[in-house]
Amino acid sequence: MKKKQNNKKNIAITVTNLHIAYRGLKKTSIRASWHKLKNKIDIYEALRGVSFEVEEGKILGIVGQNGAGKSTMLRAIAGIFSPDKGHINLHGRTISLLSIGVGFNKKLTGKENIYLSGMLLGFSEEQISEKIDEIVAFADIGEFIDKPVKTYSSGMYSKLAFAITAILETDIMLIDEVLSVGDKKFREKSYNKMKELISDDKRTVLIVSHSLGTIKELCDEVIWLEKGKIVDKGPVEKILPKYEEFMS
Repeated sequence: MKKKQNNKKNIAITVTNLHIAYRGLKKTSIRASWHKLKNKIDIYEALRGVSFEVEEGKILGIVGQNGAGKSTMLRAIAGIFSPDKGHINLHGRTISLLSIGVGFNKKLTGKENIYLSGMLLGFSEEQISEKIDEIVAFADIGEFIDKPVKTYSSGMYSKLAFAITAILETDIMLIDEVLSVGDKKFREKSYNKMKELISDDKRTVLIVSHSLGTIKELCDEVIWLEKGKIVDKGPVEKILPKYEEFMS
């Protein structure tokens, strides 16, 4: 499924010295007096100086253990998280993030969320209206399309999220562990749709997945993240054997 080599190198994504840290209260601080709380802050460095570039049209897989910083990095590239240090350049391209639990207003109906998500991606109401029937048909969640998203199962949520991203196509697609969600029929449909979408030589895709089979079939290159740092980056056939050996 890998794309043909493009001799002309146009960079789609540039990530430079990216640092992101989470701050939170230590568990023991709950019992502490209030005036001491400010001294009980935990800082967890999710990303520590990550730098890389992705060429236009490439499909980049991102692997690593839980807590390695994979989802944090996708959210930063999507503009959801602000870097504490460093910067991200998308070189003027449109971008979408496909991730469970991100992007929906749970009080709104599925149909209302289609419009909301589409406008956040930069599409006009008219453009979304032209595609809405196709999105609803692909999601295939029946009457729930007119019910609040808070009533959805995780499977219905993932179906609608995937349908929006798949039908309202952007230059860069970020996929975070959603190809394995939903019933078997929908997984097959979404996987086939994803292969169709990434066959476009101009579309750049980043995929986070624990399924190494998915990474092997779909991706051109891989980034291996551990503890917020890049361990290695390169062709799938070079990086995955090292990662598999590490995990074993």
